[in-house]
Amino acid sequence: MTEIISDLELLRQVAGGDREALGMLYDRYERLVYSLAYRVVQDPQTAEEVVQDVFTRVWQKHALYDPALAKFSTWLLQVARNRAIDVLKSRRRQQESVSDDTLLQTVADASPQTEEQVLQAIEQEEIRDAMRELNPEQRDVIHWMYFDGWTQQEISNRQDIPLGTVKSRVRLALNRLRQTLGKRKEGRADEPLHTHPL
Repeated sequence: MTEIISDLELLRQVAGGDREALGMLYDRYERLVYSLAYRVVQDPQTAEEVVQDVFTRVWQKHALYDPALAKFSTWLLQVARNRAIDVLKSRRRQQESVSDDTLLQTVADASPQTEEQVLQAIEQEEIRDAMRELNPEQRDVIHWMYFDGWTQQEISNRQDIPLGTVKSRVRLALNRLRQTLGKRKEGRADEPLHTHPL
């Protein structure tokens, strides 16, 4: 299985001028950044431009990120939100028909709830990635419980698996998921970047 490179390690590589590392961060977060940007600007093409601006900023201003203050994904989404708001304000100045109240309401609608939803989506993707490391039997019981909402007894009855076996698989699967997700969190909270301030 291909090793998953942490955000912080990819950012170190970006600091060294590695465009491929930037591309990996782009692939990892482009959809989420676009989702947040679109909620602010309400226009697909403009949202795409925001995405490009955000990752250009990652390339040029990576030293502004401080891993001691926040996860990379949190910082990235804050950059995206700020850039999207700037674009929206600029568009408002060009189109006088858009009132201040409309602008403020649009920004409010895209504020913390949207960011929380995007961050939840990141965590869900991490969980799905971690589940791929489980064996099929463990993956099935976790999926039935947490995605389909079945109880352990329902899994036993519907799948004709002894209840004791179901409980054992759940316990082993959860332990494995905790270990896998714990390692990834440690990777994100790794030592600070040693880059020259811009």
